[in-house]
Amino acid sequence: MQNGQGVSVREKIAYGLGDTASNIIFQTVMMFLMLYYTDVVGLSPALVGTMFLVVRVVDAITDPLMGTIADRTHTRWGHFRPYLLWLALPFAIISVLAFSTPELTGISKIVYAFTTYTLLMVAYTAINIPYCALGGVLTADAKERVTVQSYRFVFGMLGGVIVAGCTMPLVEFFGQGDNAKGYQYTMAAMSAMGLVMFLLCFAGTTERIEQPKSQETGFKESLGSLWHNDQWRILCLAALFLLTGQVLKFTLAVYYVKYYLGREDLITSFMTLGVVASMIGCALAQPLAKRVCKIKAYIALQFIAATICALSYFIGADQLVLAFIAFILWKFFLDMATPLLWAKMADTIDYGHEKTGIRITGLVYSGVIFFIKMGVALGGALAGWLLAFYQYQADAQQTAATQQGILLSFTVLPALGSFLVAAIMTRYTLTSNKLEAIQGKLKLSGSATG
Repeated sequence: MQNGQGVSVREKIAYGLGDTASNIIFQTVMMFLMLYYTDVVGLSPALVGTMFLVVRVVDAITDPLMGTIADRTHTRWGHFRPYLLWLALPFAIISVLAFSTPELTGISKIVYAFTTYTLLMVAYTAINIPYCALGGVLTADAKERVTVQSYRFVFGMLGGVIVAGCTMPLVEFFGQGDNAKGYQYTMAAMSAMGLVMFLLCFAGTTERIEQPKSQETGFKESLGSLWHNDQWRILCLAALFLLTGQVLKFTLAVYYVKYYLGREDLITSFMTLGVVASMIGCALAQPLAKRVCKIKAYIALQFIAATICALSYFIGADQLVLAFIAFILWKFFLDMATPLLWAKMADTIDYGHEKTGIRITGLVYSGVIFFIKMGVALGGALAGWLLAFYQYQADAQQTAATQQGILLSFTVLPALGSFLVAAIMTRYTLTSNKLEAIQGKLKLSGSATG
């Protein structure tokens, strides 16, 4: 087993660039896809919300399938790295197609949106699951895993900063009044940037942890092993509620600024400062994990973020500075917890390996990612349904009831998600001491992780 000293700063940066590339798409979907579909394409928010949820049915098949395929891939580059090389260009092309608006009307427009969004999510699955699993085979050291994930999410949030800070200005620059053209050209520029970053990630990383040479398991047996991993199930449930609340809030952030605060001109500043706060929070996760139990720290951070989110309901539309501060603090504390969660995913792989004798890195990550994407879908769907329920009208003056509905949906409802996550994580038991004991048993049994 190679220890965490084998992961250099250069390699951590290279790994982080892969998440910058992924987040250029992920954050664009969270921040702007709903607005693009409602205000540019002209689809109803209820239809868009339903589309976000329906497409997740495909993930129920593609996510575990991709995890299994990646686990069984054997190349001179490893199990997971090759997919960064093979799929970077197709992912970039599909991303542009999803933000393109052909001259279509009626049902044809809806079919195009459904088709391209489905392809986008399939492509995201095919490249992102191997990328995430790659983080679980860079090192076996529990503390070093937090460091790797901290680098990853700092660079991942850099993708968010690019999206938040550049999307609207670039749409205006490229579109010159034609938002459809502006979004298409903007996504082309961002996808090209992501393509380069995926290739740098491929070139700059090394897989160190291998599956046991004697392991030969069928898909059904692997799924059974996965289900017996109770700590993995806890992470899945936490991920579902976490992303549901987070995406609901982030999707509605542009509506909150534009229609509740009444300051469309501040959307870019609001979103950018929030993502910058996320970067700082992610950077502080590693020193926090050195001083405090990762589990207790994660629960506390979720509780703090939820409290800030709920109290934001009482901020008036004229209290701009307070609204900015609350959003920045929410993002800071929420995303300080993010690297801790992803480090725990790698820990559950060791736990499951010791418990069942089967090591299924790709399948573990794909399972959690499926619930993450279910949360993304539920959050996006709820945003669309709530906008429809409160009678939102695209690009128009909203009624007082609609404004209050946007406020409630942006503050109180997302807070419930983090409160639930904090409660769920009280059942997670893989402390650092317990994990060291598990890895010791694996080493003694001859099935060490490297």
